[in-house]
Amino acid sequence: MDRRDPLERIAAALERLAPPPAQPTDWLSAPAYVWEGERAWAVPALDALPLSNLHGIDAQKTALRANFARLVAGAAAHDALLWGARGMGKSALVRAAVADVQGQAPGALALVQLAPGTLPSFPTLIAQLAEQPRAVVLFIDDLGFGADGRAEMLALRSLLDGGVAPRPPHVRLAVTANRRAIVERADTSAAIHERDERDDTLALADRFGLSLGFHPADKDTYLAILEGYTAPLGLSFDAEEALAFAIQRGNRSGRTALQFATELAGRARVRL
Repeated sequence: MDRRDPLERIAAALERLAPPPAQPTDWLSAPAYVWEGERAWAVPALDALPLSNLHGIDAQKTALRANFARLVAGAAAHDALLWGARGMGKSALVRAAVADVQGQAPGALALVQLAPGTLPSFPTLIAQLAEQPRAVVLFIDDLGFGADGRAEMLALRSLLDGGVAPRPPHVRLAVTANRRAIVERADTSAAIHERDERDDTLALADRFGLSLGFHPADKDTYLAILEGYTAPLGLSFDAEEALAFAIQRGNRSGRTALQFATELAGRARVRL
């Protein structure tokens, strides 16, 4: 018979039911991680295309890859904003550039993607990464704030500025957004309010030292991107069909070109 005090027995039972304490993240074990606000989980293999497979964005590829290489080398590096047309390879470029640098310097760079809604946990994440010797790219994909997102916007601005506790030099951001104006305007007719929102938007965007624009592809660029995917496989295509495929999807972009190349590869029973 258990002769312990009832409260002691209850405490012991609760302790048995409680989950084991979370283990600290090993920030040196994986090429990439996903930060969920309180903890991170490791991604054992980074899903990234080779840089050579991204077409039509040569200048952006060169600039972002060089920035990440500087970060790994311990030199000054920028926070990067990749903005513009959807489907033109912004997110793919971040992953591909990180993977390319990792290939040249194994173990020297990690990509940490922030899950949606985790901006308020930035201080916790930065405190953990500050103790690590490894260079880190914090990846925020498809950033956008609604009319009620001012608090999150200010949190990101604070991180970019450094705040009271400075951000370590081996941690930099890569942020993608579909528009240069990251903050959506509220539906309001008040001119002063609209001006304030516009000023806040630009104040955030201006904090990125490297700003890379991605623009809709014209016909020639779209077909050139498609050629880059199909030529290595020995596949040919009809330009009119390729353009009609893009019209059906509402835009000419790298993503649309990849989708059409996938269709062609499937017809030919080959792997893209």
